[in-house]
Amino acid sequence: MDSQNILKIAANALNNKKARQLKALKIDSLTTLADYFLIATATSSTHVRALADEVEDVLKENEILPHHIEGKTTGWIVLDYASVIVHVFTPNEREFYNLDSMWSDAQEIDLSAILDEAEGD
Repeated sequence: MDSQNILKIAANALNNKKARQLKALKIDSLTTLADYFLIATATSSTHVRALADEVEDVLKENEILPHHIEGKTTGWIVLDYASVIVHVFTPNEREFYNLDSMWSDAQEIDLSAILDEAEGD
């Protein structure tokens, strides 16, 4: 599956589980790490784990497995899907590590174009 579809599935999984400050950055012109970073803020460490689990479960249903997962017991979980790297933070961790600023040269993706409308809204 291509990176845009992985991004769409992961972004919708996070959005459906009430992730905050959802941001996608196209980083392929800046690094060979990945094509996209998907960054989300959770309301608590429990919510961080729930968001990460949801992304992992939904992508697994689409037969996409992570190459690596880091931080399962911290306030920052990284799910590495090679072309898409998902970062889920508590508010304090997101502010401290400030990936948004660190990768400010990256192109921000308009997620409104890829997020499904929430059911029941």
